[in-house]
Amino acid sequence: MTPANVADATLLPDLLHGEETRVWGDQAYRGQADVIHQCAPRAQDCTHRRYRHRDYLDEVERAKNRTKSTVRSKVEHVFGVLKLQFGFVKVRYRGLAKNANRLFATCALVNLFMVRKKLLYSAA
Repeated sequence: MTPANVADATLLPDLLHGEETRVWGDQAYRGQADVIHQCAPRAQDCTHRRYRHRDYLDEVERAKNRTKSTVRSKVEHVFGVLKLQFGFVKVRYRGLAKNANRLFATCALVNLFMVRKKLLYSAA
């Protein structure tokens, strides 16, 4: 949980613990290869690369980005459930602590929602 005026890319060193093997990210993390290498030296940088530049379209890089997006889509699905099923679209309270508490409780519910079929079938 951060204020809205803090960019995601500035918090990248806080997100990495150093034991990562791969770092996945969208184009917001483009240009952060040095930070990734400093914080996680064994991690492979799997962030999206620019594939359009001055009316030139690099199809190879575009295909690589598409492959990376299939991996990232598994994580993005969780955020879709968080927003659509549980209504976590806008903050509700004033202050980061109250909104962080609501976020963490909602994330616990999302985890249960994602495995609901496995839980129902194991109980039967």
